[in-house]
Amino acid sequence: MSQISGQRRLAADVLGCGVNRVWFNPEKISEVQQAISREDIRNLIQEGIIGAHQKRGNSRGRARAKMAKRSYGHCKGPGRRKGAAGSRTNSKDRWIQRIRAQRRVLRELRESGEIERSVYRKFYRRAAGGQFRTVSHMKAQIEMGRNQ
Repeated sequence: MSQISGQRRLAADVLGCGVNRVWFNPEKISEVQQAISREDIRNLIQEGIIGAHQKRGNSRGRARAKMAKRSYGHCKGPGRRKGAAGSRTNSKDRWIQRIRAQRRVLRELRESGEIERSVYRKFYRRAAGGQFRTVSHMKAQIEMGRNQ
């Protein structure tokens, strides 16, 4: 069998890949040997005699397994943590989560008729001022206001 390294190099250039990814159909090797121009190589590629192996990628299997564990709270212990608490969950993001939850509950209470519009407005402003630590703290304050 004669050398086909020249054809391999040309095919790699035409396919836009490395020489190691070039594939020749072993049954049609004689046709590949006769191809001497880029045009010949292009014709063989169209006929399916020359092709390129698929690019090898990195498997995400282990990463997916690790992410699945972390979704259950595993692999997140104190020995794994590098940054301070404020850098792991941004204080602004924490605030956004908290205020959205409080506003959602206030809206639900107003729409169901449990609190009046004026009370809603008063507690909305207090929530915006950061007076309530949690939703339950806010609900307790609303109850205290009712009982007075």
